[in-house]
Amino acid sequence: MAHILTAVEGSQVDIVPVRRALVSVSDKTGIVDFCTFLSSKGVELLSTGGTAKKLREAGLEVQDVSDYTGAAECLDGRVKTLHPKVHGGLLAVRGNEQHEKQMEEQGMKPIDMTILNLYPFEATVAKGAGFEQCIENIDIGGPSMLRSTAKNHAFTAIVTSPEQYSKIQEEIESNGGTSLALRKGLAAQAFALSAAYDSSISSWFANQLSSDAPVTARVYKPEFPLKYGCNPHQKPAYISSRLGSDLPFEIKNGLPGYINLLDAANAWQLVVELKQATGLAAASSFKHVSPAGAAVAVPLTDVEAKAYEVTDETRASLTPAALAYLRARNADPMCSFGDFCAISDEVDEATAKYLKKEVSDGIVAPSYTPEALEILKSKKGGKFIVLQAIANYHPGDVEYREVYGMTFSQKRNDVIIGKDHMQKVVTSKTSLGDDAVRDLIVASICIKYTQSNSVGFAKDGMMVGVGAGQQSRVDCVKLAGRKVTTWYLRQHPKVLALPFKEGVKRQDRVNARVRYIEGDFTVEEKARWEQQFTETPAPLTEEEKADFMKGSSGVSISSDAFFPFRDSIDHASKLGVTFVAQPGGSVQDKQVTEACDEYGMAMCFTATRLFHH
Repeated sequence: MAHILTAVEGSQVDIVPVRRALVSVSDKTGIVDFCTFLSSKGVELLSTGGTAKKLREAGLEVQDVSDYTGAAECLDGRVKTLHPKVHGGLLAVRGNEQHEKQMEEQGMKPIDMTILNLYPFEATVAKGAGFEQCIENIDIGGPSMLRSTAKNHAFTAIVTSPEQYSKIQEEIESNGGTSLALRKGLAAQAFALSAAYDSSISSWFANQLSSDAPVTARVYKPEFPLKYGCNPHQKPAYISSRLGSDLPFEIKNGLPGYINLLDAANAWQLVVELKQATGLAAASSFKHVSPAGAAVAVPLTDVEAKAYEVTDETRASLTPAALAYLRARNADPMCSFGDFCAISDEVDEATAKYLKKEVSDGIVAPSYTPEALEILKSKKGGKFIVLQAIANYHPGDVEYREVYGMTFSQKRNDVIIGKDHMQKVVTSKTSLGDDAVRDLIVASICIKYTQSNSVGFAKDGMMVGVGAGQQSRVDCVKLAGRKVTTWYLRQHPKVLALPFKEGVKRQDRVNARVRYIEGDFTVEEKARWEQQFTETPAPLTEEEKADFMKGSSGVSISSDAFFPFRDSIDHASKLGVTFVAQPGGSVQDKQVTEACDEYGMAMCFTATRLFHH
């Protein structure tokens, strides 16, 4: 067992004046202003290389570290600060008689603050540098000074980011030095930075050896607290970023919650991939981390416009972004109530005006016109959540999740479903057509972000039924199929002609139409339902529904895993399904293919499973 050191005794102080600071930074943002402030307070500046040069050019008096130590920089700059006079000045315990005596004997001076950045190792790797150049960008002196200063935080302050300058400056201005609380906080950030830095080096080096990293360190920076987690009793709750990386979204309005941000993360990835795969503006409508709907911008038919309550004036003004969200919202408008939406394109005024009419919690998009942003910021009494996605954000190739004390990691599911996945048609009917390929892509990308097991039905560029989170695949088909039936029957003449009283709210009309289609009222429920109409509507009979459903055709279905039996195909045939996409790979593939042939369906094997948990 390793020998455990005892604490070294010294003075216990709160405010420590800064008399000497060592400055060595690669990121020189704000360093001249900060050091000018320190110099104005009588702080002696020690520095190296390019930092010393920049400070001198600004007219500041600087002592080179090599002059202070009496040892010149050497070995191509690999050795600059690795010297007892540097680390003694950082590590000496103030008020400890033995330490102070040894410092005097060896000509050491106390250093009260270290301002540094580490060599940009990760940036060097990201640029595709060769092995030797990456090795050269492994910082040695910086982490050594960082750890020495942070360890001795009872007396020394470690500054590792330009973001810290203003807070430190305010404290010195107010208190005449740094407080113990500030130094502890700075030390914690420094050790986290050191851990992340060493982890990135370790992981990279292990990859060069084609082996797994022996240790993986994930360091997180708390960004803001959440009201609570999934449920009100789950407190505290926070959103954190990976140290050295920003969050993927900027908050433009409102205060997002835990589930809001989960929805936003999934909804945004979905629309980005839809836009990439189809070239069309895309939108999604999320509830509880699964899509209620998703769509691309395909013009509305006259019947659709009437079913979705789109006036001729509104229809004429629809931009691609507005059209995509209108379709996504109308896949299942009952489930989309209170959704979190994502749009692939800039949100314009037309889109904001349409969204303002709907009951929704928030939106994520790449940008907003000034007019659109003002409209959205006024929604929900100013509480509507508006997130702006960070352009070219990269979340990393590997994702991690902690569950019950276990950490899971896997390569991100970064496959983009596209036309190439629809090439292997295994049925007698081989013709798909551009519209069918588009719809199969829409359905496949949608279920990629749907809780498994999942299947999705699409038509005319929009989801018309999503079945999520069922243990049985045929139950997914039946669940999603019920939504397809409701979507299609919303276009029935009797549904379109329901005589609502003036003043019935939009969402109440949506719900009333769905209940009319379903028809399974209790006596009390039907009495309340009838109060919304100027006259009692005649029932929509089962025979009328079945007869109308015969007109459904050209519907596409995609499954996140193979169909294990033909029962899913049998049920899909009742809904107008003509096109099928699934990974394939079941021992029952032949039976499922024969079922598709019997119903005249075209089926392609994508060879890509899309489970999402």
